[in-house]
Amino acid sequence: MTTLAAGAHQTGESGIFWVLAIVSVAAALGMIFMRKVVYSALLLAVVMLSLAVFYAVNEAPFLAFVQVIVYTGAVLMLFLFVIMVVGVSSTESMVETIKGQRVAAAIVGIGFGVLLILGVGSATLPQSMGLSDANSNGGNVMGLARLLFGDNTNNEAVKATRPDNHIGSYIFAFELTSALLITAALGAMVLAHRERLKPKPTQRELSQARIKSDQVSPLPPPGTYARHNAVDMPALLPDGSVSELSVSPVITRRRGGSHEDLHGEGPESALRHGTATVKAVLEGQVEGQVEVERAESETSESKEEEK
Repeated sequence: MTTLAAGAHQTGESGIFWVLAIVSVAAALGMIFMRKVVYSALLLAVVMLSLAVFYAVNEAPFLAFVQVIVYTGAVLMLFLFVIMVVGVSSTESMVETIKGQRVAAAIVGIGFGVLLILGVGSATLPQSMGLSDANSNGGNVMGLARLLFGDNTNNEAVKATRPDNHIGSYIFAFELTSALLITAALGAMVLAHRERLKPKPTQRELSQARIKSDQVSPLPPPGTYARHNAVDMPALLPDGSVSELSVSPVITRRRGGSHEDLHGEGPESALRHGTATVKAVLEGQVEGQVEVERAESETSESKEEEK
């Protein structure tokens, strides 16, 4: 199919190729050199979508939809899910550190506009790439099936559409890829498996252990009344003291017994800000209670005067 499709190209198709080539190569380089893994994953999505547009331009809608649905929509989303589960820094500086970002965004917008214009022109102009002859015997899906599983037909016209003009297939490579995917899935299961030293406690046992302990109610969540809502920032009690129960002991051991959030602030800073917040809340509650009692007393006095 590639040999038959190597005909004269349209101006719109050539323009789409060069625009997407620049975008995909730039996104691939950015994916490699980006420091933040989330940005790298998003740039990988740009590369995958560019490849899908390449397939669509070459009249391979099946490959284009597979590229978008399977790779961009499933595999890449799985990557992002794993990244979010493992954890990334949730703090972002509000100061712009990338110089020329607006100019780059304007250039990218103009590039996509040119790409859209060329795509519309490619759809309206007559076909001139020779893909109609390449896809005349069953279309893109049938051509892929012949390449993967072999051409067992006796039709000479169908065999003539193959570049090498002989019966062949990539069934071994296809099955080998399936075996690699199964091996990767089993490897992930083995890596995620852990041996339990004792049986998993049941719900009844967990309830009994909670009743026997000094903390029947749920533990306080981290970050309550603290300056930053981080899992390693201990909660502050109403009196302003730090609640050690709000932080997981695993995180405490990893931190060496000290609590420090992503901004480098320890419990002392949080204690100062948190104590002021708690005092302000308590003072507001006291003032509100005084106002309520004063209003109630005035109401009762007015009722007595009416009587």
